[in-house]
Amino acid sequence: MKTFEKPHQQQPFYKGKSAAQLDPGAPAALQGHGRIVSSPDERLILVDRDDQPLGEADKLNCHLGEGRLHRAFSLHVINSKRELLLQCRSEKKMLWPGFWSNSCCSHPRAGETIEDAVHRRAHEELGLSLEVEYLYKFQYKARYLNIGTENELCSVFVGYSDDHPIPNPDELSDWRYLTIDELDRRLASAPGHYTPWFRMEWARIRSDFLQIFEQYQ
Repeated sequence: MKTFEKPHQQQPFYKGKSAAQLDPGAPAALQGHGRIVSSPDERLILVDRDDQPLGEADKLNCHLGEGRLHRAFSLHVINSKRELLLQCRSEKKMLWPGFWSNSCCSHPRAGETIEDAVHRRAHEELGLSLEVEYLYKFQYKARYLNIGTENELCSVFVGYSDDHPIPNPDELSDWRYLTIDELDRRLASAPGHYTPWFRMEWARIRSDFLQIFEQYQ
């Protein structure tokens, strides 16, 4: 198991669409920015270590106990100042509430592609419509207290935007842009303030993908 692997120019599928059009199969309570956009009953995609689907399970059961390996993603948003957008997770989160993390992280729902899920959650959590690029995929497992576990096969994406985020308060409580040096200093001084997956991803990005900060013109 690994513990750590220019935006596309086509017209994004989500441009000009309402939240309901983005995911017409979701319950009304899950549609729209600024409202509840996730539920413990959401059906997630169980996978093996090769990312082959094995079935479905609700989000709560995917995270209880030792967790069940499921498909997930992390998005890192960069602006033209070469700063990375971080979010502070809402205190309502079951796992790692109030911790700082990458711009957006979540899961595709059953029947949804991972790319569509990235665009959907960027809109739902941050109010952002942006192009994204796939970087790498890794598997990790991290337990939070005695509450539950993240057990994910996570695809990591980068996106580029200078738009001002419009945070969904049910998903995040704060946000900020940091330079590479600022982020390095904060992680070195207080690593326990950040989610484990973000620390793993930043180590990999720092070593292998720093060129992404040069691509936004």
